[in-house]
Amino acid sequence: MGIAAETAPAIADDWNAALAALAWQVEAGADEIIADAPINRYELPAEPPRPAARPADPPALAPGTDPVVAAQAAVQAAATLEDLRHALTAFDHCELKKGARNTVFADGNPAARVLILGEAPGADEDREGRPFVGRAGQLLDRMFAAVGLSRTSADPLTALYITNVLPWRPPGNRDPEPAEIAMMRPFVERHIALVDPSVIVVMGNTSLMALTGGKGILRARGIWTEALGKPLLPMTHPAYLLRTPSAKREAWADLLALQARLKA
Repeated sequence: MGIAAETAPAIADDWNAALAALAWQVEAGADEIIADAPINRYELPAEPPRPAARPADPPALAPGTDPVVAAQAAVQAAATLEDLRHALTAFDHCELKKGARNTVFADGNPAARVLILGEAPGADEDREGRPFVGRAGQLLDRMFAAVGLSRTSADPLTALYITNVLPWRPPGNRDPEPAEIAMMRPFVERHIALVDPSVIVVMGNTSLMALTGGKGILRARGIWTEALGKPLLPMTHPAYLLRTPSAKREAWADLLALQARLKA
């Protein structure tokens, strides 16, 4: 039963008096505190807030499924870049993921006219979870800044969007294997379709092979071609330019060709 506070003896300010008052109420049969307002015990509790919706998981596939088929299935429901990021993070058919610290998805402005496709993360990129942040990335930033383009620009006309063929670092920075490139190609294709750039710049042999099936970046560089319905410009990777400074002259010519294409 309950007991109203006003029926209790006056309570002194000291601790012993408060304890004695509590004992008196217990002896009197008080077993709960009366609230200021009546409580309807039959009222249904308020419905808890619904958690924020997240992208659906990729469809389950039978064990032993071809990784390329698994990748194609994983990207089918990716209607946004966030959906694609989730599908890539949940993709467990690539052994490289087990040894990587982070899934390196992309960096820059998704509204950019220019999409740069690199090869694979290095140690710095794996640690930070962003593409092109090591020495090669710093050189890339300086190169494209020379023609007025930046990954930090909010203006699509002067912005860059950067991603890689592989989102996970290969051990020892080895070259990606053809099977790994084929496995990631559905993700790359969907990524480019969602960003919908005006121009694609592929940097290095891996990205050239992923989009064109060809090899030999030193022969292909500077020659405009097309992939996925987009103009494509092959360029040597900034890491190669760090090892071969004499090739920077050709890279500068490629940058000027890109600049002219964007102004046309």
